Parts: sequence; structure tokens; C-alpha cells
Amino acid sequence: MANSKFDSKSFNAEAFKYMVDRVPNLNLNELKKSRALAGNPDIRGVFTAQNGTAYARLAMRGLIDGDAVNYDGQTDITATSTKTFEQGVVVVGRAKAWTERDFSYDITGGVDFMDNISQQVAEYKDHLDQNTILAILAGIFAMTDAKGKEFVSKHTLDVTGVGTGAMAASTLNSAANKACGANKKKFKLVFMHSDVSTGLENLNLIERLKYTDKDGITRDLELGTWNGKLVVVDDDMPASDGYFDADANTDGALKIVASGTPAAGEILLSKVTPYFGSKTLAANDYVVAGTQYTTYVLGEGAISYEDIGAKVPYEMNRDPKTNGGEDTLYTRQRKVFAPYGISYEKASQTSLSPTDTELKNGANWALVHSGETTASQRSYINHKAIPIARIFSRG
Repeated sequence: MANSKFDSKSFNAEAFKYMVDRVPNLNLNELKKSRALAGNPDIRGVFTAQNGTAYARLAMRGLIDGDAVNYDGQTDITATSTKTFEQGVVVVGRAKAWTERDFSYDITGGVDFMDNISQQVAEYKDHLDQNTILAILAGIFAMTDAKGKEFVSKHTLDVTGVGTGAMAASTLNSAANKACGANKKKFKLVFMHSDVSTGLENLNLIERLKYTDKDGITRDLELGTWNGKLVVVDDDMPASDGYFDADANTDGALKIVASGTPAAGEILLSKVTPYFGSKTLAANDYVVAGTQYTTYVLGEGAISYEDIGAKVPYEMNRDPKTNGGEDTLYTRQRKVFAPYGISYEKASQTSLSPTDTELKNGANWALVHSGETTASQRSYINHKAIPIARIFSRG
């Protein structure tokens, strides 16, 4: 039967691409529905017009501003102009391959692997895109210049020292308000760890979404809503074990000692790392062990997304000798994920496509500005226009 075997001789790349594309990319589809991911014709245009380009700088129109004068018939009207901002955007390329032995086909009596494989490839790419987004968000909140650090401070809410340090019903609204003020209504989506999600579920604050497949089977998704915001649960979210502020009456509290051999219920000051509290620790202070979780909140249009495409997204290679014969499926993709108002500066990147480690490097990111050589002369985008926020919690 044609195409019934995972075989490069009968592999139809276009048909396989269709099979993969028709599998619902559940998380990415929901991200698009929330409008946190939005298409950008400028990005699409620049990478289409400049064939092979892996990095580009786009003009980003500035907003009008300035104070109005008193219109009283005797005060001159003053004029100001907008500045053109620049945003760097990069194409993220990823590739993977999987091998299937002929023997697997033979011993199963000729089971058709193609549909099964296309399902798994679609899910793999869904997770791959999510990892890219999380790497970018980590890089944004690691920005190193003065304006970048200011953004990080104003767009981060730390509740680890409030009560139990866990998320509460009001946490999301408070984080959105701190980041964007009156623009908080733009927030649409939350990325969180399953431990954080479980805590909110126990408070009946999250409602799970459901998906009905082509066979009519309904199942819960790893997606829900919190205060009307889409929730994406991902255990790749940052979760760091460390120590928090405590007092002598806190369950599990450890008393800090400066040196020597700590007794039961004590800990050396040098061992209190990482420390997530807010004070300067000293001997006789108390800390408690725990986990700090990072949650990201995204608003409408927070990230521009374009699938730039690869010349050959899928292809097969036949090796008749190894393991009695095997076929390898190769996949390639090139996509742009560009956070609104934040520029990828390519300060530290060794090849034409950034790795996840490079995307997480704060030195590669900066707030969009007008481009003057001297930083003091630059105009920067208003941080409240950037609908991206971060929450630290203990659960």
C-alpha cells in the first residue's frame, strides 16, 4: 500500500506536512485565540523581501506626547514631534530527527506509523514553540542595562513574603496593575508551574478547558482560565529551591549561625543560598526552606509571531544497512517570536539562529528606543505599554 510504511522511497513530504498541520496545535492555538500571540505583517514582509535574512531591525512608530499649553489667545502653541523607535527581531531556527527501524514495521504486522508520527511531531513542535517563548521571557527579565532593570523591577510582583507566600485571588490583578496601571485590562494569558496551578485549583480559582477530538472524545487540556485569563501549565517554568524569611515560630524554621557546626534546626549563614528574602541576613535570623516559582502574565499583542518557514520542512532518508534497514525523518522550522516594545540586540549570538541559552541572556534584550548613540539622549517606549509581567510566589 502506498505510503503505508515509514519509508523514504514512498514518503510524500507535502502530504506529511498536511498531516502535521491538520493536527490541532492546542497550546499555540489557544495562545493565538487569547491574542497574546499576534501576527505582524512588518515582520512577515521584511523576511519575505530579504530572502535568507535571519535578523532584521524594524521601525516602530513613536507615540505623541507632551503637555498642552493654555489656549487663552496669548500663549504660543508649541509643537513636538514623534521619534522613530527601532526593534531588533530574530528568526529562531530549530531542527530534529527521528529514526524508525524496518523491524518495528515487520513485527507489528504492517501497522501504519505515519499518522501516529504526524500526531507526535505536531505535539513536539507545540512544546518546542512554548519552550522558545519561555526562553525569551526569561531573557527579557534578565535585561542588564539601566532601563531594562527598571522595566524588570516595575513588571515584577513578589508575593513570597506575603502571608504564606502563595498565590491568592488578588495576586493576578495586583501584578497587572503594577506593570501597566490602567492598561492592565490588556492582560489575557498566564504561564505557570503545575504546583502553582494546583494551589489555585484548590482555591477553586481555575477552570479547566476541554477539547473534543475528531472521534468525539472530550478530555481536559493543560489549559484553564483564571479571572478570565487563559492559564497555560508548564513544568518547564522556573522553580528554584532556596530560603525565605521566617521567624522562630515558623514551621520548619532554621536559625542562622555564622560559623561552626550547626545543630538541629540551625543552618550556616554561608549555606543560605539562594536566598529569596529582602533583608540582609545575619546570625540569629531565621529562614525556612522552600521553592520560588516564576509565573509570567502576557497581554494582548505581547508577542508578535510569524512562521517564516524552511525550504524543506520535512524529509526522509533511507539507510538500508544499519539495524537491518531504517528510515530517518528530519524536521526543520524557522519562526519569529518578537516581544512588543523589546528589542533583540544580538549582543551575544554565535550563529545565525539563537539557542535557548542565548535567548535567555539578558544582554541580548533591551527596551525599544530611538537609537541615539548616547543613552541619555534616547527616548524609550513607555514601559506601561508593554503587557508582560512576572510574579514570584511559593506556590
